[in-house]
Amino acid sequence: MKPLFTAQVLTLFPEMFPGVLGASLAGRGLAAEKWALKTLDIRDFSSDKHRSVDDTPAGGGPGMVMRADILGKAFAAAAEDADPKWPVVYMSPRGRTFDQAEAKRWQQAGGVTILCGRFEGVDERVLEACGVEEISVGDMVLSGGEPAAMVMLDAVVRMLPGIMGAEATLNEESFESGLLEYPHYTRPQTWEGMEIPAVLTSGHHGKVAKWRQERAEEITRIRRPDMWSSYVRDKKAKD
Repeated sequence: MKPLFTAQVLTLFPEMFPGVLGASLAGRGLAAEKWALKTLDIRDFSSDKHRSVDDTPAGGGPGMVMRADILGKAFAAAAEDADPKWPVVYMSPRGRTFDQAEAKRWQQAGGVTILCGRFEGVDERVLEACGVEEISVGDMVLSGGEPAAMVMLDAVVRMLPGIMGAEATLNEESFESGLLEYPHYTRPQTWEGMEIPAVLTSGHHGKVAKWRQERAEEITRIRRPDMWSSYVRDKKAKD
């Protein structure tokens, strides 16, 4: 059976994978071959005995920069097993922020090739020559791209058919409707003097749905004004 999604990861630390992707739902999907994970060790494309992949930055400055010639070979090798539709991305704090829409794009493409950087960065020329998109997990700097890649791949893999189970679970999550998710409750009915909202145990599905929509709107308006503005704008456009 052909995997529903394939991730190719270019990294200096292939031993870091699958990491968290080998556990829980993603791990079971990987074991069942519903998706595939391939790692390419960037050092395998070095030509010296030390397997070096970096050099000092042109113009001076601290740190080291990953070399374009070595990364170019790595990208070429990855392209041999990739579908042309797959995004080719570089984990970078200067990239556009990864979101649910981007996760869906990768999932619908059927695969992705990810470069996990290290050191001060990579030679800009290889990004331009290979048409690499820069993607960020958030406004912070990590020691390498591997943790960010795992976060993004988890977001993609969980959307694959048969990974999560009930499709309704995916449809009601944060970001799917342009809103943050409503609050959740379960037994016991009373805990530390706090009750489950009565509407949720009323058995009236219409009232439950209305309550959940109102709470999702309220939470989004308070916690994410940027999302709320987009939601209001899109809703007006549809109406």
